[in-house]
Amino acid sequence: MKIIFSDFDGTLTNNGKLGAVFFDLLNLIDKNKSELVIVSGRSLSWGHFFLTHFPLKHVIMEGGGVIVGKNKEGHLYEENLISDQEIKKLDDLTNELVKLYPKCILSADSFGRRTDRAIEFSQMERSDVEAVELFLHKNGLNFSRSNVHINFWVGDISKARGVEYFIKNYAPHVGKDECLFYGDAANDESMFEFFPNTVGVSNILAILDQLEYKPKIILEGKDNSGALGVYNHLREFFDQSKNF
Repeated sequence: MKIIFSDFDGTLTNNGKLGAVFFDLLNLIDKNKSELVIVSGRSLSWGHFFLTHFPLKHVIMEGGGVIVGKNKEGHLYEENLISDQEIKKLDDLTNELVKLYPKCILSADSFGRRTDRAIEFSQMERSDVEAVELFLHKNGLNFSRSNVHINFWVGDISKARGVEYFIKNYAPHVGKDECLFYGDAANDESMFEFFPNTVGVSNILAILDQLEYKPKIILEGKDNSGALGVYNHLREFFDQSKNF
C-alpha cells in the first residue's frame, strides 16, 4: 500500500493517549516505504503539531475541511476546502450558538479551528446537547459525532471528500486500491464507503450497528483495539505482501 490513511482518536491512540506503539507504527510504515496520512476531526492547530513533531508530510484535519502539508523546505502550508464565505458564516453562527446556549461547551481547541467547531458533548447534560443539535439542524449546519466531540460545519465537508481531493491534487499517481484506511468512529463512515480497503479496529464494535457503511475488515479482541490493532494488522499485511 502506498498510503495508509487513518483516523486519530481511538484508532492511533489507546485510552485517549499516544503510546510507544504509535512510534512503532511510524517505523513500520517507513520501513515498508509507505506513508501515513492522519485524517482527523481534530483542529488545524493539531495538524501543525502532528507535522512539527512527527515524520509526516500531510494531514487532513477538521473532518476533511483543511489540508496541512510540509513542503521540500520544511515549511508548513494549508489549504481550506470550503470558501471564505462559508468560514465566516460558521463563525457568525458559532457566536450566536454560545449566546443562546451558555451551557454549550466548545472544545478547548476550538480557538485553533477554522473550517469547523467542536462541542464537548460528554461534559453536557443530555437535554442541553439535544437543544444544541436542534439549533444546528434549524440553521442548516452539518454535524456529526466522533469519539470525543460533536463537530459542526458549513459547506460540503467529510473525511472522504477531503481524502478524494487530497489524492487528486497531492497524490495523483496513487489509486484508491493502493490505499488502506483504519478507523473506529461514526465520522469514519464516509471513508468506509469511499475506499475498497478499510479496517475497523476492535473498539468500533461499540458503534458498528449505527453504520450503514462498515469497514471491510473488523478486528476483534482487546489486543486489536486502537493503535495496537492498527500495528498488528499492518505488520501482518506487510509480512504477507512480501511473500507474493
